[in-house]
Amino acid sequence: MLHNFASQLYPNFFIFAPLNLFRLYMTNSSKIELMAPAGSFDSLQAALDNGADSVYFGVEQLNMRARASINFTLDNLDEISARCKAKNVRTYLTLNTIIYDHDLSLIRTLINRAKEADITAVIVMDQAVIAYAREVGMEVHISTQINITNIETLKFYSMFADTVVLSRELSLGQIEKIAEQIKKQEIKGPSGRLVEVEVFGHGALCMAVSGKCYMSLHTYNSSANRGACKQNCRAPYLVIDKESGIELEIDNEYIMSPKDLCTIDFLDELVAAGIRILKIEGRGRAPEYVAKTIKSYREAIDAIADGTYSKEKVNTWMTELKKVYNRGFWGGYYLGRKLGEWSDTSGSKATQKKIYIGKGVHYYPKAKIGEFHIQAFDVKVGDTLLITGPTTGAQEIELKEMYVNDAKATLAKKGDVVTIPISFRIRPSDKLYKIVKTEATTN
Repeated sequence: MLHNFASQLYPNFFIFAPLNLFRLYMTNSSKIELMAPAGSFDSLQAALDNGADSVYFGVEQLNMRARASINFTLDNLDEISARCKAKNVRTYLTLNTIIYDHDLSLIRTLINRAKEADITAVIVMDQAVIAYAREVGMEVHISTQINITNIETLKFYSMFADTVVLSRELSLGQIEKIAEQIKKQEIKGPSGRLVEVEVFGHGALCMAVSGKCYMSLHTYNSSANRGACKQNCRAPYLVIDKESGIELEIDNEYIMSPKDLCTIDFLDELVAAGIRILKIEGRGRAPEYVAKTIKSYREAIDAIADGTYSKEKVNTWMTELKKVYNRGFWGGYYLGRKLGEWSDTSGSKATQKKIYIGKGVHYYPKAKIGEFHIQAFDVKVGDTLLITGPTTGAQEIELKEMYVNDAKATLAKKGDVVTIPISFRIRPSDKLYKIVKTEATTN
């Protein structure tokens, strides 16, 4: 009945998108799909280099990270599509903000351009966006902002979407029941395949129910639901009795800033619950975050599939994940917890940080030598270096030898030109960093 009603409203809603060979493989594979964030070309390349099965990204302003990441332009879509197709990686354009009448023309432009560039799917929340995407034959994924928490709601959206992102507040048991009902009732999307369940697996959480927060709008007139969150929930707060002026004692002044979600230590249970796609949050974070996070979860997913997932490996992955930006970790609501675990700092608790020391100059492919100009701080043999760039991604190396001003040396200073043996091409746009332990690690 609902299908017929919608078909009358939008005759082209139910155009079947051609099945993708990668998607056919994933459907029959024991491995789940690993989805990576891409807030820049640097991060996109880091995702491709470290084993992502798919990437999601925003274009222009109509996405939930409109201010938190660099964001791509319409002119970037062809390059994004080409790079990802070369590695058989799916591409998802996020269009999941609140949409007003004056946005509708831009929405149509974005979706039309995405279809021309052969972007795989759009991640959406607004019904007008869903309608237009289906009308032109774009694959639709339902955003977590819809807040799907039960099988009947999922069944309704299956008329329009092949993938649904479940609410972040569900437990493993609730997810498992939904996944079981999809199979039992054979709930299929417009493509004709069973609807796939996607969940968040790692990254920032906030006070809001599935990301729908009004705190930033209320205090700054800057809406999180339009991709313009001011993140005032991350600030320290005092609790004061307005009548007496007495300040109440609280255990943690960051009472509205949850720790980051991390599921790698119970990922086998999440996979067993029936999810098909694991989404890593972080379009506003640096390319080295994408590299380490995707690499760790890639290894974990592969280990689950081949039966080598273990506590020892989990400990190794946790050590790696702690090296990049995080507010501390907890398992979210998946394990049945009622309340969040709160961060005790406004910033990162990463065990490492990067220090900018220079930029790329030239690469000599035959000799496999990279040339860099040192612009800040010393660098010495034994240091861990990070090289980032739009085509380089995020490459971490140990400096084993170098030449300074054409002479072999163990130390380089500001102003020096150094050459380093590296196996990958660098470009003048690349940045060179030194990785050091943070104060929290050394104290």
